[in-house]
Amino acid sequence: MSENIFLAGAAREDTTPVLGTFLYGYRPDIACKSVHDPLHITALAVSQYSQTALLLTAEIGDIQTELCKKMIAEISTVSGVPERNILISSTHTHTAPNLSGVVGWGDIDVNYYEKIFLPSVLKAAKDAVSNLVPAEIAIGVTESKVGINRRQHYEDGVIGLGQNPHACYDPYMTVVSIRSKEDKKGILNLIHYGCHGTSAGLAEAVSRDWSGIMIDRLEHETQTLTAFWNGAIGDVGPRLTNGQTTGDLSHTEELGGVAATDALNAYKNRGGYHSGELEILKDVVHLPCKKMPTLEEVNKKLERFGNPESLINIDRLEYEHYKETKAFLENGDGEVKTEYTFEQTIISLGDVVFVPFPYEHFSEISLRLREYSPYPYTLTLSCTNGYNVYLPSEDQLCRGGYEVGCFMYGNLFPLADNTDNNIIRENLRIIRENKGE
Repeated sequence: MSENIFLAGAAREDTTPVLGTFLYGYRPDIACKSVHDPLHITALAVSQYSQTALLLTAEIGDIQTELCKKMIAEISTVSGVPERNILISSTHTHTAPNLSGVVGWGDIDVNYYEKIFLPSVLKAAKDAVSNLVPAEIAIGVTESKVGINRRQHYEDGVIGLGQNPHACYDPYMTVVSIRSKEDKKGILNLIHYGCHGTSAGLAEAVSRDWSGIMIDRLEHETQTLTAFWNGAIGDVGPRLTNGQTTGDLSHTEELGGVAATDALNAYKNRGGYHSGELEILKDVVHLPCKKMPTLEEVNKKLERFGNPESLINIDRLEYEHYKETKAFLENGDGEVKTEYTFEQTIISLGDVVFVPFPYEHFSEISLRLREYSPYPYTLTLSCTNGYNVYLPSEDQLCRGGYEVGCFMYGNLFPLADNTDNNIIRENLRIIRENKGE
């Protein structure tokens, strides 16, 4: 078979935890008592010009960066795909086990990872590569109101988690339909949209959230394996009828039906099928960090915390950040990081390009990158190849709020305020240099 022929293959495995497993997304003490709908890992393998890439999507909250690196190395070993050609994304459902380990949200569930998650990931990746056949793709887009900006702006100026109809979100839902070139049977429907998986709220049940119902419906109607890759979610929550950003399982089913209708519309809007054109663009992203505060400034911040051991979530994250910063400054011999770098792999299949972010990035970042990109369809992937909490647009920093707090306190060396500009510029540089522009 000619190396110039575009090949694709897909596979899916179950990753549903056992009952009693703690769920990640809110408090660290919520255990699942039932399974509303099962969790999966889905792998898409693409190959052309003697190179192969894997795009995986896990129905999980997010995956710690170091854990993700270890997993990618194991995926590479079993699949034969180079580590730099592998992207693994999380759908960011809040009713799945903890593989994140973010301070304040509980520890990584090692037992779940080793016994259920990792074996399924490795099998799906290996099978997807084994299933490679000549393929062709078609792309369909529709506007969707499944998501809404969730940074609710109250009268007193406080930013809370709710719904903000005055602020931006990415309204486009895209379906990339991949089928066999020979028998025209479907290989995979890849749904892309940006929205938090929080409609189920504090449900004590395992669930893919609203995207699960959408996946199942499009899969049933097309008789093709279907999976969801999440886009810009940092400031986008589900558009629930209760006016909040969280609900219960009835809201999940309600919004899932809306999402299913939109996904079907996007699928019906797809153009003609044509051979894919695989490009794998690689480089390193460089993001400047903020200047370190003084020890005096840090001590003043720490004075505000009375009983730190009782803190959880964002309050615990802030306390631990300043505690770690104080230790670093008092030690006096550590290297001050002036920039954060990560290896970037951008994958295009012709007109559509996938740009991964190891963050929950804000929707404006996705919209701006799409506007500047030379590709007709530029799809950003959140929580991919690691997790470094939120990445807000600079204009939102002055307003504060939960997401801004995570951005400021999620790392010992916080990123510069204009990181949105920097990360857009870096990704465009990689795209343009590889395309010879």
